[in-house]
Amino acid sequence: MTHRQELSGRVAVVTGGTRGVGAGIVRALLAAGAVVVAAARRPPAEPVQSAGGKAEFRALDVRDPEAGAALLAQVAADHGRLDLLVNNAGGTPYLPLAEGDAERHRRILELNLVAPLLLSRAAHAVMREQPDGGSIVMIGSVSGSRPSPGSAAYGAAKAGLDHLARSLAVEWAPRVRVNTLVLGMVRTEASALHYGDEEGVAAVGRTVPLGRLAEPEEVGAAVVFLASPRAGYISGASLLLHGGGERPAFLDAATANR
Repeated sequence: MTHRQELSGRVAVVTGGTRGVGAGIVRALLAAGAVVVAAARRPPAEPVQSAGGKAEFRALDVRDPEAGAALLAQVAADHGRLDLLVNNAGGTPYLPLAEGDAERHRRILELNLVAPLLLSRAAHAVMREQPDGGSIVMIGSVSGSRPSPGSAAYGAAKAGLDHLARSLAVEWAPRVRVNTLVLGMVRTEASALHYGDEEGVAAVGRTVPLGRLAEPEEVGAAVVFLASPRAGYISGASLLLHGGGERPAFLDAATANR
C-alpha cells in the first residue's frame, strides 16, 4: 500500500483545519487519499489543497455542541461514513492566570478541553454504528505535561485532553480508537506571536535537540499514521512530536562536565 492510497476512501473532519497546524494535517490527509472536511469559524482565503485534491470547508464554532454534532452527522450522511475526527482547534493568548477575568480563562478551557470532549461524543455516535468503527486523534501539547507559565489554563486543558483520550480509548474499544498527538513547538504563520521575528524563531529552534521547530506537514504525517491501518493496534497512546523535547536547564548552568 502506497502512502497515497493509505487512507483512500476514508472520510475525515479536521477542526481548525484552515490554517497553521490544522492546514498541515488537512494537506497530509488529502495526500494520503482521504476525503477531508476542514471545519473552522471562517473560510480560508484559498481552499486548503494538496496533490490529493481540495478540502471541503464547513463553518463551525467548536464551542457550539449542537452545531458540532449536526456537522459530523451531515458529513456522514453526505459521504456515507465518518472515519476520522481530528480535534485540532484550540490555542490561547499569553495570559497569566492572575490577569484577565475569570470568563476568559473559562473560555480557554472550553475551547481546548470541553469542545473536543463533546465533538468526540458526537463522532462516536456515528462511528460506533459503522462495521469498521473509526478513529479520533486529539492534538495535545507538551504544555500539558510541563509547567506552562503564561498559559496555565491552556496547559491544564491539554493535560485533561490527554487523560480524556486514554479514558475514551477504554470506554469505546474496540470500535473506536482514540489517541493523542502531543506537539512541541511548530512553525506556522502565527509563530511570531509566540517567538518573535525570524531571529527569535531560529533562537527558539536551537533550544530543541533536533535544532528546529516542527513543520505542520510533519504533524500531518503523524496523524496519517495514527489514522491508518498501520496503527490498528494503537489506542490510548500519546505520541510525542517535539523534536527530542527540551534540554534540561541545569546542564547549561552547571560548571561540571563541560
